[in-house]
Amino acid sequence: MPDRYFLDTNIFVYTFDDIAKNKRRQALKLVRQAITTHQGVVSYQVVQEFFNVALRRFARPMTISDAEDYLTTVFTPLLAVHSSPRLYEAALQLTNRGGLSWYDALIVAAAMEGQCKILYTEDLQHGRTFGTLQIVNPFA
Repeated sequence: MPDRYFLDTNIFVYTFDDIAKNKRRQALKLVRQAITTHQGVVSYQVVQEFFNVALRRFARPMTISDAEDYLTTVFTPLLAVHSSPRLYEAALQLTNRGGLSWYDALIVAAAMEGQCKILYTEDLQHGRTFGTLQIVNPFA
């Protein structure tokens, strides 16, 4: 079975970016692959952060109807990590030991809880590892 991987919020935001066309193309490829292979993982945090941006900050904000469709077709198949005291404890430990911000630590902890081998993000150092989890910037 192929390795599971986690997609950070910025991957989904770039799928709507009309300016950064190369990033958009790569992000769309990752999201499609995540859904079709069933190997992609996201957490509730990713869903929350994405809709905060999509509904308020996009040049043309996403409509509620479009958001509902996106939730059903994109996020629901990928949503595998839920908020829990255990997730928060792991994130606190990563903040303490790993020098990560709280929100970055939550993403890393969620990827680890989802048993992912790769965390795709541009927000953390490319190549850095946390146990068996490796950070990969797909746009580097």
